Amino acid sequence: MHRSIAFVGAGPTTIYTLHALLAAMRGQAAITVYEAQSHAGLGTPYRPGWNDPAMLSNIASVEIPPIRETLCAWLARQPRATLLRLGVDPDAIDPQTFYPRVTLGAYFRDQFDWLIASARQRGMTVEVVTGVRVTDIRAEGNRICLSLSPRSGAAFERAHDDVVLATGHQWPEEPEVKPGYFLSPWPATALNRIPPTAVGILGSSLTAIDAAVTLAIRHGAFVETEDEALRYRVDPHADDFAITMLSRKGLLPEADFYHPLPYEPLARCTPEAVSALIERGGTDLLDCAFALFCDELAAADPDYADAIGLSDVTLESFADRYFTDRMAADPFDWAAADLARARIDFENGHTVPWRYAVLRMHEVLALIAPHLDETALERFNTALKPVFVDAYATVPHLSIERMLALHRAGRLEVVALGHGSNIDTRSESGAVVTIDGRRRHFPAFIDATGQHALGAEAFPFPTLLAQGVVEDAEQADGAGIKGIVVDAQFRPVSAHPARERMFCLSIPFLLQRHPFLQGITSSHEMGVIVGTELAEVADAAALEAAA
Repeated sequence: MHRSIAFVGAGPTTIYTLHALLAAMRGQAAITVYEAQSHAGLGTPYRPGWNDPAMLSNIASVEIPPIRETLCAWLARQPRATLLRLGVDPDAIDPQTFYPRVTLGAYFRDQFDWLIASARQRGMTVEVVTGVRVTDIRAEGNRICLSLSPRSGAAFERAHDDVVLATGHQWPEEPEVKPGYFLSPWPATALNRIPPTAVGILGSSLTAIDAAVTLAIRHGAFVETEDEALRYRVDPHADDFAITMLSRKGLLPEADFYHPLPYEPLARCTPEAVSALIERGGTDLLDCAFALFCDELAAADPDYADAIGLSDVTLESFADRYFTDRMAADPFDWAAADLARARIDFENGHTVPWRYAVLRMHEVLALIAPHLDETALERFNTALKPVFVDAYATVPHLSIERMLALHRAGRLEVVALGHGSNIDTRSESGAVVTIDGRRRHFPAFIDATGQHALGAEAFPFPTLLAQGVVEDAEQADGAGIKGIVVDAQFRPVSAHPARERMFCLSIPFLLQRHPFLQGITSSHEMGVIVGTELAEVADAAALEAAA
């Protein structure tokens, strides 16, 4: 009897986990994938309909870990008509390009189908169950029992030896919770209801840019001109259309910048050095790690270190110095100059040393987050996290071009909320924003701040909590840190024996302790860990059964 392994969710995290499992496993397994949608292998961030075709991914092709093949290799073998339908220029396929989200969805679905076919060719029993939602999970003896609800027909149950929870981001199926007020920009089709009016968008990251672009295409068009500058032309009936992006600092993200891949090793702020600090323990872990961060930054780019006065900076003052020049500039002037520099750097293969150092260090400093108490974690999130997010959340050059085009057309502004603002959602439609005593009503308002960390109260499988298989992080460590407690192999931390058969890769419930656990590269990293562990478990069980 082969070990039965279930995956709840069929997006990139499951795909990378399944890939690692098949690569490492010597024997056989019975694999079942449960997906609530009608098609498996897409993932919510890349699903057609959920995303507008104009929405760009936040990762360049070269950065996507390959499965059967790289994204570019997959694109190169697609029919020309397919590429055009996906919004890809067949004559301009390039590893540095950011492709539409729906293009990545098509790629992942094809790779998923290949993995399933490969497993079956090896003699494994593989079942892909679509259109079925897992409504609850419980431990029962040596098995994990799933309660399943199909779109049609009676509910039923299935039991498995091991279960991987990869339920992905948690978004409401209907984002418009009252007239004109949207809790998220997804599904993008819902934004088509917004008339040409004053639209407020909370946030200014790529998620907010995606929302703005979707609306802009709904009420006008981006066009290339003879001087190759992108222009925006609003439709004749949409003269009242205008967008205001509202964010704490009132900044646009920076354009994707050139840097070597894979990452070059760090010299001082290394995983080994940070791990040694963690092993040593102490209440000064955050400050010691920040000292390593400063040492690395100073060594990587002495001129930048001198320019921001790094020698006398503190953890609390670093972010202010990091953002000072941008905060003093007009956001669109800064974005235009930054985009021009980024393009030149790509042409010349030039890497800005301090930017590359900060980018690489976000993954290393993230190692300390699970070991910080509530106060230290709050300091980390307030002082360092905004810098790291700014460094890794750069956006495609086309996204910046589109924002500049909208601004030149008088259809986009970016406003800083600061710390004394208020967003009132109790109006009949949209929201009323008050900044420095000035009230503005937006008949349409979209929260585009992205996925937030979720507490155990939102965990979709309550019986696992009731049984103590999965524990509330806030209750488990008493530190007021919400989410689910997991170990290094992403098993839930608890005293229940069934924890050995569970893996929690549901990102929203891990975010507070793992603040940078987002995107395709995180899906790959988690997948390798869990897939390899599952392979060892399955092979060991097979050997034991044969003995």
